Amino acid sequence: MKKMKSKYQIFREQVKIILYGTNTILGRMFDLVLLGLILLSVILIMMETVQGINQKYHSQLIICEWVITVFFTIEYILRIISIQKPVKYVFSFYGIIDLLAVLPMYLSIFFPGASILSIVRALRFFRLFKILHIPQISHQSAQLREAIEASKEKILVFIYFVLISTIIIGSIMYLVEGKESGFTSIPMGIYWTIVTLTTVGYGDISPQTPQGQFIAALVMILGYGIIAVPTGIVTAEFAKSSLKGGAVSTRKTCKKCNSQVHFDSAKYCHECGSELSNN
Repeated sequence: MKKMKSKYQIFREQVKIILYGTNTILGRMFDLVLLGLILLSVILIMMETVQGINQKYHSQLIICEWVITVFFTIEYILRIISIQKPVKYVFSFYGIIDLLAVLPMYLSIFFPGASILSIVRALRFFRLFKILHIPQISHQSAQLREAIEASKEKILVFIYFVLISTIIIGSIMYLVEGKESGFTSIPMGIYWTIVTLTTVGYGDISPQTPQGQFIAALVMILGYGIIAVPTGIVTAEFAKSSLKGGAVSTRKTCKKCNSQVHFDSAKYCHECGSELSNN
């Protein structure tokens, strides 16, 4: 004889369908309402920083933000109690974002101004990918994630060498330029090196001697290479990931229409339908 479900179990199941069931009508309606509230919340936070609007509608803005925060808080609690493994959700990417979305308003009770940090709610727009369920987007998102994961060691090693380089160059600039040119310490020299390497160039500190200007020119040129390296690493890994998934086009030429771009696993031409041969 089947055991009767308690009202609490039925409630949990219904909540789970609404919160996690993106394929159900109620679930999709809730997701659309959630996205609308996230957008409204981000707009309200931005409006709060506009002096004229904040002076005139401060109370209304705060009330609206608190209403949305309470809604997000209830949603967060319901997400925890409605699934079998709540700890897994709490420490997941979306779980952490959901928590960060509600904390700032409560912190603002003790630390005035902390409510502005609620702008992190914009991160919740990442749920849009889960809601849309578009295979192409999901596939490309997975490939990009795999590429970044595969290249993280190379990027960390690269950053390590860049940090060492900035320390050395910053120390040299401190010795070459000195306090007269604004390089009052090695940390200040490192700051100038980082600003120059990243091609930002604030201009608050600049070398005055010919030797310093020569080093600066080399650092600027080096900066373009430094920007390109991480991009190249991730792009190479992304290409490998795409190749494994059969998403990279190869030079399979159709003998009938001479079309050359086809997927690696393609057997027939996408232009004329003729059988392809490996060249």
